[in-house]
Amino acid sequence: MKATLDYGVGSLILVIGIFFLIRKRFNLQMNERFPPNTIDILFGIICVLYGAWRIYRGYQKKYFR
Repeated sequence: MKATLDYGVGSLILVIGIFFLIRKRFNLQMNERFPPNTIDILFGIICVLYGAWRIYRGYQKKYFR
């Protein structure tokens, strides 16, 4: 059950990180009011790394060792 939670949360955070990395390529109304900057890219990289780590942790299943 905990591995499923890690897969789900990790995937969600990974998708959010990818969105922040590539959001300047989309024509969104949000981009006009708040243009993408380096903080968005940094946050996207952190989210991608953390999401990948959560997915890896769910794959390892070393919770009670």
